[in-house]
Amino acid sequence: MAGVRTEREPSGVPASGEEPGLEDLLAQVALGHEQAFNRVYDLLAGPVFGLARRVVRDRAQAEEVAQEVLVEVWRTASRYDRTRGSALSWVMTMAHRRSVDRVRSAQASADREEKVSRMSGEVAYDQVSEVVTTRLEGERVRRCLGGLTDLQRQAVTLAYYGGYSYPEVAGLLRVPLGTIKTRMRDGLVRLRDCMGVER
Repeated sequence: MAGVRTEREPSGVPASGEEPGLEDLLAQVALGHEQAFNRVYDLLAGPVFGLARRVVRDRAQAEEVAQEVLVEVWRTASRYDRTRGSALSWVMTMAHRRSVDRVRSAQASADREEKVSRMSGEVAYDQVSEVVTTRLEGERVRRCLGGLTDLQRQAVTLAYYGGYSYPEVAGLLRVPLGTIKTRMRDGLVRLRDCMGVER
């Protein structure tokens, strides 16, 4: 995000030295504080990219989606309403929506190519089979993630799709490390059971 990072804006860190949460940072971003956006970017670039990579699967496209989402956060931070959920959920929902849109766009393109291929007498069975399998697997994972509690889902998403360690997840979610470990364990057990994975 060239041109976004500057040192002129106040950091927004309270005088006590305690770092503001994502909700407070987004409020500052809504007022145009670029330094606050720099911190939001640092906190969310990994989780947003991880989620996009999981849904889109292609690294280059996932990077594009993550960039688009973070630009959208910068432009629409004033729309965030903390009474409707956490800032992390708001951004990750945005990232999921963008990722799904990108997959649908790619699917529409593949459908057009398949139609042209069919009209020319060539049916790309392998390509169609792969797209269907990928779509079904993604839908199954999304359905199973939807069965977790908010904390479990956020923790699993950050750890497994964002690449964060348990202590980093605890810091991002502002939850004690022991609680994160317990929620992660319970969440992973529920995911395993939901997806029918052998023990």
